[in-house]
Amino acid sequence: MITCPWEPAKYLIFSSNVPSILFYALIPGMIVGALLGFFVYLKNRKYLPALILLVISILFFAWGFFDLILFATNNPFAVIVLWAYTILTEVLIYAFSLYLSYVFLFKRDASLKIKAFIFFLLAPVIAVLPTPLNLKGVNLADCTAIENKFIIFYSYSLEIFFALLILAMALKKYRISRDSSEKKQAILFAFGISLFLITFSSGNIIGSITGDWVTSQYGYFGMPIFIGFLAYLIVKYKAFNVKLIASQALVVGLIIGIGAQFFFIQNTTNQILTAITLAIAIIFGYQLVRSVKLEVQRKEELEKLSTLLAQANDKLHQLDRAKSEFISIASHQLRTPLTSIKGFGSLLLEGTYGQVPDTQRHALEKIYVSNERLIQLVEDLLNISRMEAGRMEFDFQEAQIEDLIQEAADTLELSAKAKSLYLHWQKPALALPKTKIDITKIKEVISNMIDNAIKYSQRGGVTVRAEKGSFFDHEAREQKNVIRVTVSDTGIGMDKEELESIFNKFERGKQVSHYHTDGTGLGMYVGKKIVEAHHGRIWAESDGKGKGSRFILELPIS
Repeated sequence: MITCPWEPAKYLIFSSNVPSILFYALIPGMIVGALLGFFVYLKNRKYLPALILLVISILFFAWGFFDLILFATNNPFAVIVLWAYTILTEVLIYAFSLYLSYVFLFKRDASLKIKAFIFFLLAPVIAVLPTPLNLKGVNLADCTAIENKFIIFYSYSLEIFFALLILAMALKKYRISRDSSEKKQAILFAFGISLFLITFSSGNIIGSITGDWVTSQYGYFGMPIFIGFLAYLIVKYKAFNVKLIASQALVVGLIIGIGAQFFFIQNTTNQILTAITLAIAIIFGYQLVRSVKLEVQRKEELEKLSTLLAQANDKLHQLDRAKSEFISIASHQLRTPLTSIKGFGSLLLEGTYGQVPDTQRHALEKIYVSNERLIQLVEDLLNISRMEAGRMEFDFQEAQIEDLIQEAADTLELSAKAKSLYLHWQKPALALPKTKIDITKIKEVISNMIDNAIKYSQRGGVTVRAEKGSFFDHEAREQKNVIRVTVSDTGIGMDKEELESIFNKFERGKQVSHYHTDGTGLGMYVGKKIVEAHHGRIWAESDGKGKGSRFILELPIS
């Protein structure tokens, strides 16, 4: 049997005729391309671009394997057969690259017309594949096939045409897309795949024209570059609907890059050092990928929890708005009958409809007091609804604070007497300066302060004082003059924790339910919001449990 002038190949791809650069240029791209193709496909088997990428990676692996055998073999018959298949796989790589580009860029499958057009262009190459029109023979001096110039020219022209079509599609996608992320992906993808195809063609064209197939091997570096672009797209933009951690891509690339050096390193010492380096890279790379992967998983879990929390929060806001609307509607409906009860009850107690017997008067007084508390509760609920809806309105007028305190004390005097408590209003001897307030709302606040003092006092009573005072405003860095109203009681008192929370919504003291069961914890919350809207202050003080409490209200002087 006639053979080419070198020894037969070992393991198909090893012989003295194979240049070291071929292994280094081709094998890393073959391996990384196949790994990436299978990785992407296995992560998303139903995604068409993933399937096409897998086909391209398999075709490139097959083409590279055929090329290695062609360099290593000294069998002319093997050269004829495999050379024909390299031509076919080469044009198929370009055809599927065009198909991948279309599907990836435009997010849809190519039409039947486009597929038929691609097949029509490939038909001449496929038709002449098994005939002498493709390859005329073998040059025994270097075991290269004698190519049909027309078929080779047609194949290379087709490859260049496909590469130009890809660039044209990317340009179109860039122009029609309004999403900056899609534009960047289109540019990166087109640049990466075009660079791969152009360098791939350039190497083969140089080999066909000059016969120097060793120099042409440098064109194979285009595949690793394309893989780098794909890895970046996957890491940065989750292209192909795949999540890839940057450390994974980096470690795999590093290991393959180190391992590829074995194909051209001849020195034994260097081979040992490279083996040690490769082992270290594998061990530490595995640990790095594992730790980063765990960190990414934790981050994704936190993001999912954050999303669920945000959704739950939105639902709570919706429920809160619905609750506020219900409270507002219900409170408005309750307001009218309660006002009527108050009016008629007052007329009965005053004797407008005739003298009321003492036994009935006692019952009427209880009804009147309970009704007053209901009116206050409804007003608190309405105020909360207005606050939460941003519809709280104030009618500021100059007023004398003593008049408001007097009205509140007169209204609540019955409540104090019913519990055998005193209610002392220590009116100042001289009139206090006027203050600009919403009279109705500040009266509500003062009434609530006195009412609470009565509710939570079992003996003794309540003392109300009003005076002119001042305090240093640290934020404004100035002394401010105020009207100070203090409501002191001899009731159950509060500890430090209760003093800090008493003005929160729906917050009540720890022991108050033993003395007064129908409280809501809204009065102080509403009062604080109203006072703050007046640029005033309100707080509570207590010397401890069983030692009474003091509620202090300060309003700026006009």
